[in-house]
Amino acid sequence: MLIHPQFDPIAVSLGPLAIRWYGLMYLIGFVLFIVLGSVRIKRGYSVFTRPMLDDLLFYGILGVILGGRLGYVLFYKPAEYLANPLSILKVWEGGMAFHGGFLGVLVAMALCARKYRLSFLQVTDFIAPLVPLGLATGRIGNFINGELWGRVTAPDSAWAMVFPQAYHEDLRTAMHNPTLIEWMSQYGGLPRHPSQLYQFALEGVLLFLILWGYSNRPKPIGCVSALFLIGYGSFRFIAEFAREPDDFLGLLAMNLSMGQWLSLPMIIIGAVLWLVSSKRPRY
Repeated sequence: MLIHPQFDPIAVSLGPLAIRWYGLMYLIGFVLFIVLGSVRIKRGYSVFTRPMLDDLLFYGILGVILGGRLGYVLFYKPAEYLANPLSILKVWEGGMAFHGGFLGVLVAMALCARKYRLSFLQVTDFIAPLVPLGLATGRIGNFINGELWGRVTAPDSAWAMVFPQAYHEDLRTAMHNPTLIEWMSQYGGLPRHPSQLYQFALEGVLLFLILWGYSNRPKPIGCVSALFLIGYGSFRFIAEFAREPDDFLGLLAMNLSMGQWLSLPMIIIGAVLWLVSSKRPRY
């Protein structure tokens, strides 16, 4: 049985200033975006220049933060935030949604496309292979914080891990279940999937390898973007089976989580875009 290492969420403390690992993971993700984008530009894979890449990062950061926050508000807790609108601004209390951030980035990329007189899909094709490693660093940040843990699994399951941060939720889950109560007594908590690491491997590393390899040769405009939508949507849908649903939502229709329901449109739109784009000439 594995126990979560209980990392200190603060990486560096300089008096009143505290630099958290989660913030550093975001910073690493942004640096990787610039590095990978620069490699693609040097190899002549696009019409983009380094100053344009810097613009993409700036607009993208705004899209991630604003879209991620608003997405969380609208998708997960609309009634709570409607009752107290000012709390929307309290981003330091947590509450970001990938699918909201994704929509925010799409809006930001549309603005960039308009600025540089490019098609929207030219922009998204360029950035798609640069995104997954940033997602991977975010999942590492989740794991360091011991948040977004997975669903309960058997103690002898591969990678079964006890998250001390989940103790109170473990108590609620184990209530009236003799087997789970025994596990709580034996292990100090319920064994769970480290779903953050599953998402790191699938949505981050594996998706990056697929997109980076696929985009290394000329492709019809839109195909790389389509593959990102299909790949991320599919990997997120799969990983959600191991991830604990939000306690205030639980499982929704057909026993699917909110993350799975939000991923389905990505897969469908990606498949349609693939069918349409694959008929275009390569560039």
